[in-house]
Amino acid sequence: MQLAAIVISLVTFVIGTALAARAAMYIFRVVRTGQSDPTRFGQPAQRVKTVAVEFVGHTRMNKWGVVGVAHWFVAVGFFSLVLTIVNAFGQLFDAEFALPVIGHWMLWQLFVELLGTLTTLGILTLMVVRLLSLPSKSGRKSRFAGSIAWQAFYVEYTILGIGLCITMLRALEGALAGVDSYGPEHLVSYPIVSALSGLSHGTLENLVYFFAMLKICISFAWATTIGLNPSMGVAWHRFLGFFNIYFKREEDGGTALGALRPMTSGGQPIDFEDPADDAVFGVSQVEHFSWKGILDFSTCTECGRCQSQCPAWNTGKPLSPKLLIMSLREHAFGKAPYLLAGGGKDMEGEERATAEQLKDVPAAALAEAERPLIGTAEENGVIDPDVLWSCTTCGACVEQCPVDIEHIDHIVDMRRYQVMIESSFPTEAGTMLKNLENKGNPWGMATKARLDWVKELKKETGIEVPVIGEDIDPAEVEYLYWVGCAGALEDRAKKTTKAFAELLHTAGVQFAILGKEESCTGDSARRLGNEFLFQMLGAQNVETLNAALEDAPKKRIVATCPHCFNTIANEYPQLGGHFEVIHHTQLLQHLIDEGKLVPVNPVEGLITYHDPCYLGRHNKVYSPPREIMDKVPGLRQQEMHRHKERGFCCGAGGARMWMEERIGKRINTERVDEALSLNPDIVSTACPFCLVMLSDSVNGKKNEGAAKEHLKVVDVAQLLLDSVKATPPAGAEQPETVDA
Repeated sequence: MQLAAIVISLVTFVIGTALAARAAMYIFRVVRTGQSDPTRFGQPAQRVKTVAVEFVGHTRMNKWGVVGVAHWFVAVGFFSLVLTIVNAFGQLFDAEFALPVIGHWMLWQLFVELLGTLTTLGILTLMVVRLLSLPSKSGRKSRFAGSIAWQAFYVEYTILGIGLCITMLRALEGALAGVDSYGPEHLVSYPIVSALSGLSHGTLENLVYFFAMLKICISFAWATTIGLNPSMGVAWHRFLGFFNIYFKREEDGGTALGALRPMTSGGQPIDFEDPADDAVFGVSQVEHFSWKGILDFSTCTECGRCQSQCPAWNTGKPLSPKLLIMSLREHAFGKAPYLLAGGGKDMEGEERATAEQLKDVPAAALAEAERPLIGTAEENGVIDPDVLWSCTTCGACVEQCPVDIEHIDHIVDMRRYQVMIESSFPTEAGTMLKNLENKGNPWGMATKARLDWVKELKKETGIEVPVIGEDIDPAEVEYLYWVGCAGALEDRAKKTTKAFAELLHTAGVQFAILGKEESCTGDSARRLGNEFLFQMLGAQNVETLNAALEDAPKKRIVATCPHCFNTIANEYPQLGGHFEVIHHTQLLQHLIDEGKLVPVNPVEGLITYHDPCYLGRHNKVYSPPREIMDKVPGLRQQEMHRHKERGFCCGAGGARMWMEERIGKRINTERVDEALSLNPDIVSTACPFCLVMLSDSVNGKKNEGAAKEHLKVVDVAQLLLDSVKATPPAGAEQPETVDA
């Protein structure tokens, strides 16, 4: 028995180790087929700290309650119990073998007992969770829909088998040592020790040889399996996750949200005024992704957290962030033999490799290389266009991913090629782009229309809003109010703009606007994929802002639109524009705290707040809107099921505001249905896009008789104004609200 156990174990060990090591090198070579990215190496100490915090603290996973705790024990046990494999090898040669120094140390034995047991219980918990949410039962609602089931179950049964072997070996060690009472060394395994106590010494030794062999064989059969399947993300993420987190986009450890990365070619930002002759615009082939992108694809564990939170997937659309990443991974590894042999095509589609270089490339890899990255099923495309254009860039996928995959960056990179090179995108979005180019706003309205709300406000309240440099000196301005296209031109959003301006006036804040000098920030153009147009609009705005605020004591800007807020604060620094930018809810909360705005008039009713994605997830502004509503007398707040970090998109982001929603349920309808489940009197938000999308859906619900006629959709600023303003005289109109 002992000899057989030794031979089988050593053969399994050698084969498993060799294959796993070969696969690890292969993954490294595949990742290197991506483009260079020199931005991933700064602040190494901070990056190491980020890895430690995310792994030890399980900062993403623990947001999922019991699943996070169970996974923590499995993940920590996987690495910290590796010495039990060493111990098992020793037991093959001597059944009573113990590790030198620590082998008989009570604390080590207690650690193995507890962590081995908790790892086993953890994996059993994860298996139950998976079994309760099988795609065969839950369909699209299962976050495991589309995941490779056999791989996940194989990994789980492997960990379960190893955990049981650890417990059994601990019990056999106790039986061999003649343990006859409970103690910390056998805190969990003592009942088995007691059951084994009647067996002979020889039988116990043979059982040690068997279970040591079983533990080793299970471990290295797993190594063999992953060695033969280098794209098996559910297994390889255990190793690749550390690297993926270390090389994440943000050096300070933040998620890849907020700003988009500049468009690069060969790892260097493209100079749109003088692009290189060989510059690659966007991603049209998998090797155009950076090496970090291919590492992202390789690291995906198929857990489906991104999928479960994705507004597109939850409303019947074909986009699942998980399935998109999996498709890119399988394509990258399928095409890898061709790329590693030197294969590749230039922008004209000409093959760069010689026939001699490609002669040994498998036919399957050559066929994979011919697939278009973006294309319909009929075209054998890797990513369907409907998948690509369903994304709202809400950031739910990036927020939830436990291994820091940067889904939005990859989606936008693919969009960039489609828009800038192929001119292939939803036709209605083309109207928006033309309007931005010609009129500086997505509606194509005349520039002078940007001041219509100013005239309306003066007529309604007598308040005059100054234009910086014309009506007021920049040195006198505390805040430059960036109104935004929607805030200046869209009727419902204009009510928020006027309410905010009136509140600033009431609080005695010296503010001014740019007026006709203001132009679209380019948010929608950039997220649609038209980087050139964004660069043009952004450079123009940065120049305008720098000139307007040159003499201001501080370059402080306040914006009511989270998209404008995000672009000016996070993306304009890429263009040389460095400003202090806050959202209007942040400023209003500050003014309330200072006593400059005092909500006194009750606004009665049950209210639920919708978190705008670009205010919440992208910029972590969750408290100010809620604190403002807390200060308004009469309001009773109730959160929707999906809120804050797990808030559900309105459907307007990622330039979806300008595209028709033809597949599945409308995202704004899904969100309003969730709000209506609370039977609110008011739905509030803090974004003009959200205001438009939610009020459109509420209007539709009213027409169907599915919503109360008095239900209103309002911006937080409008609520505050209702409470701050003196009660109007009888017969006067109520303060501005959106009568949805």
